[in-house]
Amino acid sequence: MAVSSDLRTFKNAAWLGWQMEANWTDPFLFATYSIVKPIAGTLILVFMFLVVTGGETDNPFFSYMFVGNALYMFVADVLFGVTWVIHDDREHYMTLRQVYIAPSSFFSYVLGRAAIKIAITSVGVLLTLAFGVFVLGIDIVFGAIDWVLLVPALLVGLACISILGLALAGVTLLTAKHAMGINEGIAGVFYVLSGVIFPISILPSWAQDISKWLPVTYWMEAVRRGLMPDALAQLNSRMNVTGLAGFDNVMLMAVMTLGVLVSLLLSISMFRYADHVARRKGKIDWTTTY
Repeated sequence: MAVSSDLRTFKNAAWLGWQMEANWTDPFLFATYSIVKPIAGTLILVFMFLVVTGGETDNPFFSYMFVGNALYMFVADVLFGVTWVIHDDREHYMTLRQVYIAPSSFFSYVLGRAAIKIAITSVGVLLTLAFGVFVLGIDIVFGAIDWVLLVPALLVGLACISILGLALAGVTLLTAKHAMGINEGIAGVFYVLSGVIFPISILPSWAQDISKWLPVTYWMEAVRRGLMPDALAQLNSRMNVTGLAGFDNVMLMAVMTLGVLVSLLLSISMFRYADHVARRKGKIDWTTTY
């Protein structure tokens, strides 16, 4: 019965999230925005790369950078999406108290709201990758994709990002709008240290050590291996760009799974602690009005 109730809460929260994301304009304008926004954001980085390298797009590192930037949409948007549930319901709609005392799982509600963010971001990522392949010549060959690695790596990684977002949602319960700065700061750490566009091997040794403790680092490596195995193997044979060339696919998935379990334990602990403090200090329906 509890599982059925949680699933119903998850479904209804996802539906609510979709209504809040998509009903601010007509469907055509929303579809146009969903297509243009991710591609335009990626083109900024592409133009920077072209200027720096003099238009050298046949380099496998161009594909490395482009794919990493596309995947980073998940990190930024999902982390932001999970924490924004708290802020949006509390500050904008002032309904967090009603949701909180409803006879349903608050965890399921937050994750359901985040699920629609994952779905919308997935469309943006797919469109960006398709644009890269057909327009920019990104080194992704459909027949060479390692689906056995790609699919589980993608799912495990998204689960990990959502779980980390739950921890930041707990922080948001105890803070005002400044939580957005915390969220962007954490996403920035992943951007620099997880091999999104910079090879980990060029970082200082202390930064490389930190990179090896971040679950997003292993996720980026696994998804890249699944999408473009030949290009990544070529790069790793030259300079071991991620520092993970010694990890086979099984070991990579094992580390990712362990990272998810550790993240789940820490995130739930942080959220429950924040929940306890927020209840005690009356911050559940706390608004800043600025």
